[in-house]
Amino acid sequence: MIGQFATSKAGHDKGCLYVVVGQEDDFVYLSDGRLKGPDQPKKKRRKHIQPINARVEESLLERLRGGEKVYPEEIKYALKQYLS
Repeated sequence: MIGQFATSKAGHDKGCLYVVVGQEDDFVYLSDGRLKGPDQPKKKRRKHIQPINARVEESLLERLRGGEKVYPEEIKYALKQYLS
């Protein structure tokens, strides 16, 4: 699920688009590159997000999975590419 796009189904951020940057048990960690960067992602329950059947580009995906440094600008760019 890491690297996948998702929208929020519940909470004050309902309808916002995010990238899944981490996961553990029943929780996922989401980043939008603006308010929630990849270094301090938003923690949300899986049932409160709607995964989208699309992923970030391969190079960014490998870095997310490998736990390497990812910059907020890269997340913003991936979201912008998905929306266009």
